[in-house]
Amino acid sequence: MDVTAIACLILLIGIIVGIALGVPIAVVIGVTSVIAIFVLLGNDPSTTTMNTASEVFTGINSFTLLAIPFFILAGGLMNRGGIAGRLVDAARVVVGRLPGGLAHTNVVANSMFGAVSGAAVASAAAVGSVMGPRLEKDGYSKPWSAAVNVASAPAGMLIPPSNTFIVYSLVSSTSIAALFMAGVGPGIIWALSVMAVVALTHKRHRVASARGNELQLTFALALKTIWRAVPSLLMIVIVIGGILSGFFTATESAAVAVVYCLFLGFIYRTLRIKDLPGILVDAGRTTSIVMLLVGVSSALSFVMAFARVPDLIGDLILGVTANPTLILIIIMVILLAVGTFMDPTPAILIFVPIFAPIVSEIGVHPIHFGTMVVYAFSAGVVTPPVGNVLFVGARIADLEIEPVIRRLLPFLLSIFIGLFVVVFIPQISLAIPGALEML
Repeated sequence: MDVTAIACLILLIGIIVGIALGVPIAVVIGVTSVIAIFVLLGNDPSTTTMNTASEVFTGINSFTLLAIPFFILAGGLMNRGGIAGRLVDAARVVVGRLPGGLAHTNVVANSMFGAVSGAAVASAAAVGSVMGPRLEKDGYSKPWSAAVNVASAPAGMLIPPSNTFIVYSLVSSTSIAALFMAGVGPGIIWALSVMAVVALTHKRHRVASARGNELQLTFALALKTIWRAVPSLLMIVIVIGGILSGFFTATESAAVAVVYCLFLGFIYRTLRIKDLPGILVDAGRTTSIVMLLVGVSSALSFVMAFARVPDLIGDLILGVTANPTLILIIIMVILLAVGTFMDPTPAILIFVPIFAPIVSEIGVHPIHFGTMVVYAFSAGVVTPPVGNVLFVGARIADLEIEPVIRRLLPFLLSIFIGLFVVVFIPQISLAIPGALEML
């Protein structure tokens, strides 16, 4: 067995064992990468150390990545700034009169809050804490309500601005602005997929006699409610509008988002100066985790490129079938499986370089592929056994994980169907960036 085969075996066994033992994914990737580089480069400790350090530094030495800590900080300011309640009220005005209107409100509010905060976990926590008691008062079972909240939270990972698209842009050298615009359609598909299940199942999960939260709104009150949420939603307009107009870059837009969130928090009087140190520490902690994942994943990518893993996997898939439809199905199934045990950031950094050449060979646009990848890995954050949004949603609802999973299954099926709609109808992703001449 040659050294490249040994290095690949070390990576495979190390990652599987590490994840099975519950070791943090960044540690698993880092340790296995160091050992594999040690094997590949001739068992020289000094050379291994220098190459590993160089790859980690190269991975995080990117101006584009500066957008991530800024958007994380903006999301933290939004969470503390009382934004969720305003967005929930506005969402209820829009969809509250539909059958199962309060559950539909949860979906729309998660989509809006996820877009302005950029984080599915923050959305599940913030919106879930507001909507959970309301849904329970309205007679819905807690496990089903928690499942609605969990299933809809990742929609904001697709609707811009999105940190996940920034990571994909770094790996694929594609336009962040084009990716942001491409994510709108798939984000809407995600939300509609969840709403379809809500429409079909809400009656069986609600006490027939419960009428604790019926929507009673005058036209004037509806306008007032929506108006209260406009300043929060305006952040999306400012960020995306500034990027599209060329007034500032995607990275600069993240800094603008921070300033705007600070402004909103102080205007709403929900943010105080003494809150800022805690918010900054939380944002720094989250950023450090993301950057560590990016760095060690860069080292892992070096190992895989050195060992020609992308070429080998490409040859294997193309050897099985040359049918573009089957190739896309195989890749999406692999990505969905990977997403169940790996966070989106390292998963994108590891698997996009492997599959991008294959999809390019069958004529898939890299922007379209980006929406497929982000959609698939977004599904992973709500899928057991590792889905962090699933655990957060269950904790916010004060439930064990098992009853939430049972209620979540129909939503997952609908979300998976939505993924293949996005995969096989490229215009869902490409229509808006194409109309804006960004492709």
